[in-house]
Amino acid sequence: MTVICVHKYIRSVESAFAVIADPNRRAILSLLAASQRSVSEIERRLRMPQPSVSKHLRVLRDAGFVESTIDAQRRLYRLRPEPLMRVDAWLAPFRRFWSAHVDALERHLDRMNQAPPKKGKKR
Repeated sequence: MTVICVHKYIRSVESAFAVIADPNRRAILSLLAASQRSVSEIERRLRMPQPSVSKHLRVLRDAGFVESTIDAQRRLYRLRPEPLMRVDAWLAPFRRFWSAHVDALERHLDRMNQAPPKKGKKR
């Protein structure tokens, strides 16, 4: 039973990665992370044609990344954090790999800032 649940979880994370692999969908998610927006706002901010925005929003909605509400004549989209939380949970064990590299880079840059400037050859 555990194996079945793990496989189902992995498939859901894989499909989440497939959804966010598209740069336009990531841009839409970034906009929606700040606040809910209408399709026309997203079009204007990303300079994308309305059919493209609608297509990407449909993919995001079908995957559970966004939800919409109707406000008078417009449809407002907002981010749903649950799919992103699953991606974040999957990435958690791997953070130690890049954290160590970022820490090493920070130490290296600190050492560079402390070292006296080398004298170059004069021409």
